[in-house]
Amino acid sequence: MADGNPARPVREEDAFDVAAMAAWLREHADPAVRDDLAGTPEVQQFQGGASNLTYLLRWPGRDLVLRRPPAGVKARGAHDMGREHRIQAALAPVFPLVPAMVASCDDESVIGSPFYVMEAVAGTITRREVPAGLTPASTATLCANAFDVLVDLHSVDVAALPGLAALGRGEGYVARQVSGWTTRLANVRTDDMGDWSDITGWLHQRQPADVASCLVHNDFRLDNLVLDADDPTRIVAVLDWEMATVGDPLMDLGGALGYWVQDDDDEFFRAFRRQPSNAPGMLTREQIVARYCERTGRSVTPEQWRFYEVFGLFRLAVIAQQIWYRYAHGQTTNERYAVFGPAVGYLEQRCRALLV
Repeated sequence: MADGNPARPVREEDAFDVAAMAAWLREHADPAVRDDLAGTPEVQQFQGGASNLTYLLRWPGRDLVLRRPPAGVKARGAHDMGREHRIQAALAPVFPLVPAMVASCDDESVIGSPFYVMEAVAGTITRREVPAGLTPASTATLCANAFDVLVDLHSVDVAALPGLAALGRGEGYVARQVSGWTTRLANVRTDDMGDWSDITGWLHQRQPADVASCLVHNDFRLDNLVLDADDPTRIVAVLDWEMATVGDPLMDLGGALGYWVQDDDDEFFRAFRRQPSNAPGMLTREQIVARYCERTGRSVTPEQWRFYEVFGLFRLAVIAQQIWYRYAHGQTTNERYAVFGPAVGYLEQRCRALLV
């Protein structure tokens, strides 16, 4: 189990039939796991994240983690539990930083939605602050190690892994992403949403060709990493593979840096921070791009990078709008989501300020 992401009682709106889940799991899990699953587990809910729902299942002899989709309208292709399970299972032999998969269920009659179950990973998850005891120097090491993991992921030979190669759709990933996220924004429009046409038009006009095709995580953040409890500069697992696919690596890096709030950013963006990217010792966005290019042998000029920076912020705004749409339409009552509407408006202005 990971410290830094405490499990709490399950919210009433997110409850499910625990006995039915446990019975299904005893029938379908690997026999080595099944022996530890007698009876009904204690269930708690992890509060971090704002997309898929994640629960801790605790039996006397084993801790497991269950993932399921949220309630409400979902973007086409989003929250595919079976796909997320298959990606991690296929990746495990060549990328050891994925949790061990236990079972995947597409029968919605069990708990009301598809779900999958994986082993819990021991370690620490960072939230808004770095783990206690880290100095600026060790924080810099943590940051460098984290983005080196992204380099390692982008180096996986997907052609050698049929389960991953099948995710690819060939050239045109950048174009598909720009069009896809533009459509997603239109599908979750609310009355308070601004006019994004100049931003989406700029992205369509400025989109570059794909620079490469590799496995991309598509939600790479410090709070999706599990750190070694004894050495929190070392990453022991990468979580939340919901949006992973085969695509352009610079789009993945741009998406990751859309979340990267620095200490010299404005007050609102600093308040929006969900990871300790502003801590003394953390690399800046510019330094991360430079390190990534050095480690991969790729090159990108500041003017070329502007497209990926705008896209990363735009994509983050669409994700926030999707969550705000659910909240505004009463599909979730979680008050944490009340801030997402103003956040979308802020990201709109931040994107527009970067247009040239």
